[in-house]
Amino acid sequence: MAAFVMGRRCTVESSAGQKLPFRPSELKQYPITTEQIPRLHVEDPRVEELISAEEPVVITGTQLVGPASKWDLEYLRENMADSLFNVYVAQSSKFMYFDEKKAKFCKDFKAPSRRIEMKMSEFYDQIKSSAAGSERVYLQQTLSEGVGPQIVADFLGFNWNWVTQQQKKHNWGQLTSNLLLIGMEGNITPSHYDEQQNFFAQVKGYKRCLLNHPSQFCCLYPYPVGHPCDRQSQVDFDNPDYDKFPRFREAHSREAIVGPGDVLYIPMYWWHQIESVPDGGVTVSVNFWFKGGPPPKTISHPLNAQQKVAVMRNIEKMLGEALGDPDEVNSLLNTLVAGRYMHKYDTASSSASASSS
Repeated sequence: MAAFVMGRRCTVESSAGQKLPFRPSELKQYPITTEQIPRLHVEDPRVEELISAEEPVVITGTQLVGPASKWDLEYLRENMADSLFNVYVAQSSKFMYFDEKKAKFCKDFKAPSRRIEMKMSEFYDQIKSSAAGSERVYLQQTLSEGVGPQIVADFLGFNWNWVTQQQKKHNWGQLTSNLLLIGMEGNITPSHYDEQQNFFAQVKGYKRCLLNHPSQFCCLYPYPVGHPCDRQSQVDFDNPDYDKFPRFREAHSREAIVGPGDVLYIPMYWWHQIESVPDGGVTVSVNFWFKGGPPPKTISHPLNAQQKVAVMRNIEKMLGEALGDPDEVNSLLNTLVAGRYMHKYDTASSSASASSS
């Protein structure tokens, strides 16, 4: 199966050879070039090589979330507890993450969505009754005891042996959370990066995943660390403003379609945009987020792209705290760099001028 981006042909592999419920022409077309993320069976030795190298890979045959294969909307409505769950509501198909605490201190910030609490039965009715052009919804709920005994029983039946082995092999930190994601077809989580390792397990429906290497930080123009949309790209992939973001022309993505049973490894600091494919029905996914491993005992130079992103984040945070106002970071950094790091130093001529005087 093939899709076209910027007029270039790229293969979109189906999950386990299944016929996909959409045509490549229905996928959004973006002004970026892409290449395919490898799709490998869990027993293929290249899987371990790619994870060790912190390169994305679609892994098949893990049975990571096997007991969740029955998690369609009807099953979830019947078995999730009569509790309130986090649901995001947006006027458009795009659900950009934002930090609610930072938003309180950011003047003129307009939240791209709003978070409400809703029972699963209410969410079911909302998603079933949603018409074209109406508000869109996206459930994002941490899996815990509060989700109901049957869902917890299914959760305990996940392939914890495999995922724990991966955690130990790659010296990751602890599992921080499992997030249940239930979205409408066409929902989009715009490009962003996380500070954790992630096994993204697809349960129901199909999602298109566009990933960018951390070295493309300068092409994707993240919001400042102090902004509510920290870690999110400012670039609208649908309609990029090249006057504001000229280097987006250099962006190059890796792409995969994930379907039921697939697990996508998203390395820490890799940018990723996740889209529920059009006309593909409701999607259900589960994230497995792990802290990164401890820093190396000795630092090798030059730093890799992930390390450089971490350094830049720490500098921004320290400056914001020292100045007491994140808005002052921009002017201070400009003052620090302007006229000093923009060109190579002509030390010879400077020394000659100094000695002649």
